[in-house]
Amino acid sequence: MSADLEDVRDVSALSEEEAQLERLRHSAAHVMAQAVKRLWPEATFAIGPTIDNGFYYDMQVPEPITAEDLPKIEKEMRRIAKKGFPFEQEHWPKAQALEFFHDDAFKQEIIGGLADDEVSIYKQGEFTDLCRGPHLDRTSQLKHFKLTSVAGAYWRGDENRPMLTRIYGTAWLTAEELEEYLQKQEEAKARDHRRVGKDMGLFSFHPEAPSMPFFGPKGAVVYNELMAYVRGLYREYGYDEVITPQIFDTSLWKTSGHYDNYLENMFLVNADEREFGVKPMNCPSHCLMFSESKWSYRDLPVRMADFGRLHRYERSGVTHGLTRVRSFSQDDAHIFCSTDQIASEIEGVIDMVQRVYRDLALGQPKVFLATKPEKALGDAAVWEKAEAALKQVLDASGLEYEIEEGEGAFYGPKIDFSFLDVLDRPWQLSTIQLDFNLPERFDLKFTTSEGSDERPVMVHRAVLGSFERFLGILIEHHAGAFPYWLAPVQAKVLPITDDQHEWAQEVHAELKAAGLRAEVDLRSEKLGRKIRDAQLQKVPWMLVVGAREAEERQLAVRLLRGGDQGEMSVQEFIREALEDIERKAALGAKRAATE
Repeated sequence: MSADLEDVRDVSALSEEEAQLERLRHSAAHVMAQAVKRLWPEATFAIGPTIDNGFYYDMQVPEPITAEDLPKIEKEMRRIAKKGFPFEQEHWPKAQALEFFHDDAFKQEIIGGLADDEVSIYKQGEFTDLCRGPHLDRTSQLKHFKLTSVAGAYWRGDENRPMLTRIYGTAWLTAEELEEYLQKQEEAKARDHRRVGKDMGLFSFHPEAPSMPFFGPKGAVVYNELMAYVRGLYREYGYDEVITPQIFDTSLWKTSGHYDNYLENMFLVNADEREFGVKPMNCPSHCLMFSESKWSYRDLPVRMADFGRLHRYERSGVTHGLTRVRSFSQDDAHIFCSTDQIASEIEGVIDMVQRVYRDLALGQPKVFLATKPEKALGDAAVWEKAEAALKQVLDASGLEYEIEEGEGAFYGPKIDFSFLDVLDRPWQLSTIQLDFNLPERFDLKFTTSEGSDERPVMVHRAVLGSFERFLGILIEHHAGAFPYWLAPVQAKVLPITDDQHEWAQEVHAELKAAGLRAEVDLRSEKLGRKIRDAQLQKVPWMLVVGAREAEERQLAVRLLRGGDQGEMSVQEFIREALEDIERKAALGAKRAATE
């Protein structure tokens, strides 16, 4: 935005307050760049757009800038703001701009790529930047801001280009809004799934398999419980599970269109003098399976579900914990149906999505209809037909939705469902994609009631999406305190002294025999330490066993959220615990409401 004239958000489509925030954050990026230039005169600047809740600027500096440098940059920004420099726009011929920015390779590249003969320039004080605007009137209007972090970023997102320093910041119209945002950021750090997951012993990463998570026993419990939950839904909604290979000859990916449209995200291998691609998605293999049989209209719809492992080559700069990985599994399925079954099938998927949102206490989803992207298979008429079909179903459903122009998959338009976590951050989860193109490319057919051949329509759908990503989101949403049914350790028995070990071990055995995931802490530690460790691991039920409990064969029950619950017998606790686990939906809703 502030440098790359091709990267400007359209403020005309925003509300007055949103447009004011856009100008404010855009101006903050310029003031930050001016402050950096004062402190590091040899710095050169790439691009500095606004983003949700803030801004950043990419720059090349002669020495590393660290988080410890941010306060002095902020201090200089406040000096600049206090001066009240006007933001002044000028229009220069490209030749003049190239001459002015002769020592800045990034600006030279940007200017060289512009089609116009004139470029827009903004000045404030001694600082001059290539920029389309708009801005505030004066720097003194910038009052409530904070620099938040420093990161590395490749120029143009290309790992073969220079690595730049990226400084992030946020700016708001009022001090109260800034404080509220910063408090949420601190809460987000406390909930960061990478830290919480490590404390709970759920997953890890190793450089030998970059951005590919390893799930330990506790993480595998949560992973498998989520998968079992989805399998239960498949039985209700009429899906058949299939298992498909992970590596295919690239002829398959050429037929599907992935080779031309998705190759940069695929892992390729060579064997037997043939080129193979590790599958980034399941749809082509399901097309192969559909083509194996001769189908009648009476057989449709055919619903194939696949938990197969997928691999996508995500650039190292965009991978992030569990939420952006290179190896993952999805609750992925494809429906092959006739055109007159489209509405009922998509209605069924929408019903499943809403069921999952209720069961997992995710709240009411926000819905988007994503249309044809710039890079797409098939002709315009097919896309119009598919988009009209999705729109018709959404209109009939009564769901409110927004249009996202150009955000569809390369093979078809889609409906996306987004949820807000407890920090009001949006996460896109479920997706329904309507595809007329792959059945054509794979020459798929079924026999109609008149005896003629007809193409099926293909519906791609995922509800949780990637289990890895969903687990990362769920950890942050619950701060690791999963609903009882998902907790990797549901109960931990905590004897106060060694004298209660025998009774504690009996309790532990009874809990496991009842099907509860339970542990016993027999360490020679004080009770307070044992409780703190169990809380760190987000164990929902802590069962304290002292001398009196051992003598009376009782338990002192303590909740992760709710404190001491008094004493009860082992069987009484097991009965109540199993009831709470069975009531997972109601319990999840209660928990979400109290956070």
